[in-house]
Amino acid sequence: MENIILFGGAFDPVHNGHLRMANAASFLLNADIVFVPSKSPRWKNPTATIDHRLKMLALAIRQNGISGTTISDFEIKSESEVNYTIDTIRYFVKKYPLKRFFLLIGADQVNQFAQWREPEEIVKLAKVVYIPRPDIKIDEKIVKRFSIEQLPYNHTGEVSSTKIRNLQSLDMPSSVLDYIEKNHLYYIERILNIVGKERYAHCLSVAHLARSIAYKNERPEYHKAYVAGLLHDLGKGYDTEQTIAIMKRQFKDYVNLPAFAYHQFIGSYLAQKEFGIKDEEILDAISFHATGKPHMSPLGKIIYSADKIDPLRGFNSRPLIKKCYKNYYLGFLMVLSANRDYLLANGKDIKNSLTDACMQLYLGKGKEIESR
Repeated sequence: MENIILFGGAFDPVHNGHLRMANAASFLLNADIVFVPSKSPRWKNPTATIDHRLKMLALAIRQNGISGTTISDFEIKSESEVNYTIDTIRYFVKKYPLKRFFLLIGADQVNQFAQWREPEEIVKLAKVVYIPRPDIKIDEKIVKRFSIEQLPYNHTGEVSSTKIRNLQSLDMPSSVLDYIEKNHLYYIERILNIVGKERYAHCLSVAHLARSIAYKNERPEYHKAYVAGLLHDLGKGYDTEQTIAIMKRQFKDYVNLPAFAYHQFIGSYLAQKEFGIKDEEILDAISFHATGKPHMSPLGKIIYSADKIDPLRGFNSRPLIKKCYKNYYLGFLMVLSANRDYLLANGKDIKNSLTDACMQLYLGKGKEIESR
């Protein structure tokens, strides 16, 4: 008898955790996977439209290459206001009476299973299985009552659709990430609302370049580089009055810096306030991407460089980008030196405390004071 796994959900958006679950379940149960995206899930209110969610799911499956996988539009075409799993299972059992069905659910749904519509009927028609998550404690009474089976796989990761939407995780196929960017979904829409379309183009370009520099240098923080690059100019979306008020309240030690430096601190503030970023390395890289500072982290150097040599700035930055790709540290020194020459040639003051200290440390008299 052929086995089929029904895997439903909002997929808002689909992420690698979903795909790892599907792959593992398919292997362990020797079954084909049918993804069943829900138009109107009972427990959730999706952020993206079903059209967007369906397209992202199709892209992810195509990129991931899961064999024997299909997407069902049964719930999408349903005229019901709310989709119930029991109705979906009845449809498939009636359509394929000679097949054996499994229902794959998330660990977070196990404890709620008794509240589903007709749970006793569900388990009569399909074997319910789940994959554990380290942050979810399973109610064993529910498991025993409905004979729910735990599959022996524990590598789904810490990712969730909520974390993806809030830029807390990037653990998704690159095709889904590209789709989110191009269609201004989730966190992209929020960034656009703060910085505007023109500034967003620069932020996205810096994010891609920073991630590429980190990746080509085999740096483990290439995901952080994308996030820091994407959020680094959030502060430029605030007007002067708002900026000064926040500086006086949150960054008193830096109020005496030139006004051009303020946006980097406001960007760090907004990354925390609007996107919940708590990673100190990301926040530090944003906080000093314009001025630089002494003893910058590898991520800080990468973000500084990516911002200064963004191809959208309109000069030939390819030699500097190539150098950063080859060695991010030596590339950073070249970018810093080039930026110093540019500022001095254009009569800009580089004698603020942060920029001066940064250039003295890294450029000095041609002597490298800090090791990579």
